[in-house]
Amino acid sequence: MRIATFNLESLDLPPRANRPIEARIEMLRPELLRARADILCLQEVNAQHIAGEPHRVLAALDRLLDGTLYATYARAVSEMAPGLGVADVHNLVTLSRYPILERRSVRHDLVPPLRYRSLTARPPATGDDAIGFDRPVLLTRIDAPGESPLTVVNCHFRAPLASAIPGQKRAPFVWETVAGWAEGFALSAMRRNAQALEVRLLVDSLLDADPHADILIAGDLNAEDYDTPLRILQGAEQDTGNGALAARALVLLDRAIPSDRRYSVIHQGRPQMLDHILASRSLYARVSSIEVHNEALADEAVGFARVDRPTGSYHALVVIDVVDNVS
Repeated sequence: MRIATFNLESLDLPPRANRPIEARIEMLRPELLRARADILCLQEVNAQHIAGEPHRVLAALDRLLDGTLYATYARAVSEMAPGLGVADVHNLVTLSRYPILERRSVRHDLVPPLRYRSLTARPPATGDDAIGFDRPVLLTRIDAPGESPLTVVNCHFRAPLASAIPGQKRAPFVWETVAGWAEGFALSAMRRNAQALEVRLLVDSLLDADPHADILIAGDLNAEDYDTPLRILQGAEQDTGNGALAARALVLLDRAIPSDRRYSVIHQGRPQMLDHILASRSLYARVSSIEVHNEALADEAVGFARVDRPTGSYHALVVIDVVDNVS
């Protein structure tokens, strides 16, 4: 069984997209076909309004998957709230060749929105605001090979870009003051860390129900190894200080990738591993290999600045192999 994660980077259709879908398909479809994934976690799948349809649909994704093995897979899609359908942008999608037994979006189910009063807002803030997560995480239980169903949590955490502060921005990337930018940057880190906490609490609830559950966390976590979100998710015994809790720690699988190959994004010449797959101890026993498909990866900072309407993704696909059983 092969399990992969891939950030498609705002997959959409014109007129909102400034690139024709055919050009994007030409670049993205080979990545998906090469993965040969049995379970595929996708991030940044935008939805479209189609005449005659009461809700937004994933028409761009349907075009991308048409004619591939993934077109027939079972599908789970994130929802901002129950019954509201998919969001306009940056949906999470999990595809599976095995039956999906359960699907649900988790957003502020376990961690409430942050209460925060801005320190640099103009005019000054008069009260606290509720600061929510940008998007949910998507949980699926899949009838995959193994002794019990596989729980997959598809994630896309807040990017390390400063959150907006009232009155502190001149343009999307131009700030009025250093203090305003610093507060916005700190606020983004708070949101990313809080969502990592919600996922960790979710994992703990699953392990409470079944200490040997097969659990996999996959996606664009916008954090590197030893950054706070990864440490929260792992819950390593060196952090808890309690050896009795070691079996509840998650294993960061990309640590098995050689250091010179361990990156899924290049930003301003610096390779970074931002896309990850973590596994519970029981699932870790069945993981045989991990790959990151970064051979053709370009520098995202250079690409967005110099390339006219880039068509691929500036994220690399990450894939693991899992054997059916161990003895």
